[in-house]
Amino acid sequence: QAMARSRYDTRVPAMGAGAEVDALAGAFNTMAAQLERTEDTRRRMLSDLAHEMRTPISVLTVYLEALQDEVAHWDETTSELMGEQLARLTRLVEDINDVSRAEEGRIILDRTEQPVAELVRAAAEAHREAYAAEGVALNIDVDETAGDIEADRQRMGQVLGNLLSNALRHTPAGGQVTLSANRQGPGRVAIRVADTGDGISLEQIPHVFERFYRGDTARDRDHGGSGIGLTISKALAEAHGGRLTATSPGRGQGAVFTVELPAHQRTGSSPATVSARN
Repeated sequence: QAMARSRYDTRVPAMGAGAEVDALAGAFNTMAAQLERTEDTRRRMLSDLAHEMRTPISVLTVYLEALQDEVAHWDETTSELMGEQLARLTRLVEDINDVSRAEEGRIILDRTEQPVAELVRAAAEAHREAYAAEGVALNIDVDETAGDIEADRQRMGQVLGNLLSNALRHTPAGGQVTLSANRQGPGRVAIRVADTGDGISLEQIPHVFERFYRGDTARDRDHGGSGIGLTISKALAEAHGGRLTATSPGRGQGAVFTVELPAHQRTGSSPATVSARN
């Protein structure tokens, strides 16, 4: 009855009534723990989503009222500020849609043969200016023998872009971020984004790919992160038949995010457009 009333912290004690009853109690407790974690994630997601939307909506409301009352006037500064807040809301909506579609296998990938070195250099070039503005060095270390992968160029660019943006948010001025790529065993390619920034504690590592999860909420929000980028990146990597993992020696010691993908097999062919389910 407690479980039916959404009391997911309910647990069944071991009663010593036999192996079958104990196994049933264990299965019930495992289910209850999973439901409790899911409910906690749902509450946190809704709370963080409300927070993310509240700030830009409040700013837009204040400026709209000021314009209506003729306290403020439409000028370049007002236009830029309102445009930034609308862009923030738009990005949040797009991120939520992307992560939902990716996790449910509903993203269609336009997969073609892509040189790994070219993908890495293009991603670095797209973020060069942002890194320079923050005083963070962006290094590239590409093994030219890394070869090719079968990938959707736009979506893979989105993955690397999210990882580079995440690294920049967590690396202070004077720090370094290295984007590298090389062969990782037979038939695999690894692309890594390693930073010298905040690092990740052992307790946080299992949660970094969860929706809206932040190790340092205030810092990420102040830097404009939606809290969904890593979740999207993980889902897209898996849609490509790969995986995305995170490692760190600990807080203050930097972090490494690694995308492992299947290398392109030149002996076979694949359709240009496939579902993320495949």
